[in-house]
Amino acid sequence: MVGYTEALTDPSYNGQILTLTYPLVGNYGVPDPTITDDDGIPKFFESERIQIRGLVVHELSLTASHWNLSMTLDEWMYNEKVPGISGIDTRAITKKLRSSGVMMAALVVSDSEIDVEQVKKELASATHYNSEQFMDKVSTKKEKIYGDGNESVVVIDTGAKNAIIRNVRSLGYKAIVVPWDTPYEKIMSYNPKGVVLSSGPGDPQKCPATIDTAKKLIENNVPTLGICLGAQIIGIAGNTETYKLKYGHRGQNKPCINLETNQVYVTSQNHGYGIKPESLEKSDFKLWFTNADDKTVEGIKHKKQNCVAVQFHPEAAPGPFDCKFVFEELKELMEE
Repeated sequence: MVGYTEALTDPSYNGQILTLTYPLVGNYGVPDPTITDDDGIPKFFESERIQIRGLVVHELSLTASHWNLSMTLDEWMYNEKVPGISGIDTRAITKKLRSSGVMMAALVVSDSEIDVEQVKKELASATHYNSEQFMDKVSTKKEKIYGDGNESVVVIDTGAKNAIIRNVRSLGYKAIVVPWDTPYEKIMSYNPKGVVLSSGPGDPQKCPATIDTAKKLIENNVPTLGICLGAQIIGIAGNTETYKLKYGHRGQNKPCINLETNQVYVTSQNHGYGIKPESLEKSDFKLWFTNADDKTVEGIKHKKQNCVAVQFHPEAAPGPFDCKFVFEELKELMEE
């Protein structure tokens, strides 16, 4: 129903065609991309551009109404030259994906009849999603500093959402965003109180430099929080194994159980890879959160060091906000 502005600009969706199952999309339009908060972070967008390769919806609303409306969804995508298609039974597509798993796809626009067999051939020879190198596309090329003050948190950008930076700032720390392959020594030169390994797209094994940095952060007991892709990277650094999920977890309503309190939280998720549950036993981590639906690993805590990680999105954007306390968990580790 809501959240397409945030989803379309989420770097974790880079390289993907996004399908929305709610039947009407675009009725509240798109806000002004130039509006920022006091730190210069865009208020309503999770990155500086649309990240998806294409959008599939059932019915596109060509008119929109909202108090901070700047343009329609159609105008926004046209301006950024991202293709979309409407009039599609998106729930039928979802059923296919739920039975067959995620798969490669093509979105074709043509004035004449489309040669389906030719499209299939081109798709078969296209670079497979698993093989793509995403970090050069989604990570910052240089450091970015938000806020001021003596105490800072370094955010390693493997495709960070702006909401992660906003949450670091709301904790009261200066946020220093650095490229995905920034070495440990450079990170420590900022004298940070803690480090956040961000969310992002693709296979965590494609981030060897970040894994190496994560190992050193753990070894030196630097208070660290991993989110989504960052959780998988931290897991690998602590001797767990990762794998590609058949379906992936996408959406704003995934139930996760906090094993410390037996409390169930509704979480926002967007990931295609996960940590193998059976690999935790011989690793440096213990299970913190588990998925109520499929028992996948949703959160881990280091057995000795000040390091935690969650597979879901505690920063929300667009929501739900049930798990923002995870950032408070990082603050407690830093203040200790």
